[in-house]
Amino acid sequence: MQNQVVSQEQWLAARKDLLQAEKEFTRQRDAISAKRRELPWVKVEKKYLFDGPNGKVSLSDLFRDKSQLIIYHFMLGPDWEQGCQSCSLLADHFDGSLVHLNARDTAFSAVSRAPMQQIATFKQRMGWRFPWVSSNASDFNFDFHVSMSDAQKAQGKVEYNYTMMDFPISEMPGLSVFYKNAAGEIFHTYSTYARGLDTFIGAYHFLDTTPKGRDEDGLAFSMAWVRHHDRYDNNYSVDANAPYQPPRVVTAAPSEKSASGACCHDQHT
Repeated sequence: MQNQVVSQEQWLAARKDLLQAEKEFTRQRDAISAKRRELPWVKVEKKYLFDGPNGKVSLSDLFRDKSQLIIYHFMLGPDWEQGCQSCSLLADHFDGSLVHLNARDTAFSAVSRAPMQQIATFKQRMGWRFPWVSSNASDFNFDFHVSMSDAQKAQGKVEYNYTMMDFPISEMPGLSVFYKNAAGEIFHTYSTYARGLDTFIGAYHFLDTTPKGRDEDGLAFSMAWVRHHDRYDNNYSVDANAPYQPPRVVTAAPSEKSASGACCHDQHT
């Protein structure tokens, strides 16, 4: 690939023209962020309990000493061999943000339906430090529409990203935000799913500045190129025609296991 080659003066004129569009986008983003902060809240009445590294913890406990809590709904099902590759791409960005979030009165935790030991094993493999708890014994994932039961899937469509849609697996990605007031009351303030998670993938936004961009147009599904960070090597390649495959499960016989553990966030807009 090669774009038109021009003089420095012509390039500067084109760059300044693009800058105006970039500035407009920044102003639109700021306006949308303001509207997000103005959303009404919903009081969380249910008492959610999670399994943590040291025993049971409540939703309130996840706040620690902060008034705000961000939860990433990480796709790791109870019978999965490993976590979602696309969720893992996001998770590679979490650890460096924790100290900065904490400085702004914000706690963070990932939540998955996998048992705590399964989470701990995968977390250790990936070298992550961020808090991560199991919702295996609660309705949390189902109430926030990131996990679907077999009965729900059997109905043909499930509720995800604020609409009814087909989805090939039981776990989906998302991010939810909560606020706790001085009285200890907890409120759900925001949730986003699918392409709404795009803004949290720093690697994507670096790629957006390059000539090739994300370079996903020719792929059967957009995040087919993503691997766990310990699975890129000299033999790394991407089959552009390979379809999406559900994650492998630990209970399946070898012949029944799928060929890939890939998951994708942005196959649904």
